[in-house]
Formats: sequence, structure tokens, C-alpha cells
Amino acid sequence: VLGDDLRHIDWNLYSRFEKHYIKLFVDERQMCTQVFIDASASMAKIDYTKATFALKSAAAIGYIAIHNMDRVSFRLIKGESAEEIGGTLTGKDAFFRAVNELENTEFKGFSDIEKAVTNSLNIGSNDGLTVIISDFLTDNNWKKAVDYLIYKKRQVLLIQVLSQDELNPLYNGRMRLIDSESISPIDERNLKMKITKSDYKAYQQALKDYKEDIKKFCASRGAYFISVASDEPVERLIFDKLAQVGTVK
Repeated sequence: VLGDDLRHIDWNLYSRFEKHYIKLFVDERQMCTQVFIDASASMAKIDYTKATFALKSAAAIGYIAIHNMDRVSFRLIKGESAEEIGGTLTGKDAFFRAVNELENTEFKGFSDIEKAVTNSLNIGSNDGLTVIISDFLTDNNWKKAVDYLIYKKRQVLLIQVLSQDELNPLYNGRMRLIDSESISPIDERNLKMKITKSDYKAYQQALKDYKEDIKKFCASRGAYFISVASDEPVERLIFDKLAQVGTVK
């Protein structure tokens, strides 16, 4: 039609049908997958399987993104900031260098997911997936981080990693419970208590309610939530649970 660019005529189709067709092009943007990893002491101080699972799952998600020709960034949540590992990664060479750095991650101190995410540079807008891997056993308002990412029009996935000791604690009788992120034995977060069967049942119900609260909150925001045990195979997370929520195809 009048105004079409003659340079875009498909001459192969013209030779077959003796009609002029114009080639149309779709501008495909390179998407960016961001993976935030909770590097606080609660992820490793007692049971390092949580930290190992977090790093393996982050690497697996990053590899899928790189394989799809997307960009990737790994960010360690430390205190109120997020430390980016290797910058924004494109290509497998840069990806594997960053993964080697991730293996040296020290899990210590506390993490403020809200401030670490909202204060991060280069979050981007409407250009990909943000994953937050944590146990989410924290007092800080991580929900504000999700709201911020949704405001930035990013797809959001929360992966909660819990150890068997957190899922099914085997404590009984008089115990001294030490917070993994406490800085001294007299920290007010440490507790002395007598644990009974009723306490165990109350804990199980509280954990169930908390996970359900995260799930409902994410659903209300159009985000995804997955809770996994740290001793599960990472392959089950990638090929089963992520596929179910639609973030991996």
C-alpha cells in the first residue's frame, strides 16, 4: 500500500504468489532476571543446607535466563543494602565467573529485605523477573519490597527456604533458644523456655499461617510464592515447582 518501504518487500513470496508482501519485524527487548539472595546468618549459622540451596537455586535460575539470551544480576542482601556480584551479566563466561564468586558468599549478620531492594540501583522497569530467596523469618517489612517491585512493573517470585529443623523442630523440655542473628548471649531475642507438646502444635500452626499469609499477599499482588525444604533437590524446584507457577517453561 501507499507508504510501505519497498526495502521490506518479501521477494520470495512475490515469486510464489505474484503479490507483494511486506516483512514485519518485532523488536524483542532483552529481559533482565534479578536474583536477590538473603545472606544473613539465619540462612547458614545452624544448618548450612539453606545457604547451599539458596546459592544453587540462584545459579540454576540465572543459567536458564542466560540460556534464553537474557541478562542476569545476582545481589546479596547484607544488612540494608544489596551487593551486586559481577554486575549485569550477559553470556555464559560472565555468568560462570559470577557463580564462582557466589560460592565464596559469607552468610552473617542480618538482612533488611525492604531497604536492600528499594535502595538498589538499576532495578529497571517492566523488563523481567525479580527473584528473592530467603527464609523470610524476619521482623522487617519485606512486603514493601514486593510492592516496590510491582510498582516498577516487574514480575516477582519469592522462594522461601526452610531447614528441617525449622519445619519440624525436635525440641522438648527446658531449652535456651539462641537467635541465629543475635550478637551476644544476653541479646533480648534469645529465650529461655520450657517447650511442651502444646508449644510444638502452636509453632506448627503459626508457621502454616505465616506461609499462607505470604501466599495470599503474593497472590493479591500478582506475584509468585514457593516454599521449599532445604534438603529437597534443586532440580525439583526448577523443573517442578517453578514450572507449576509458570516462571519456567
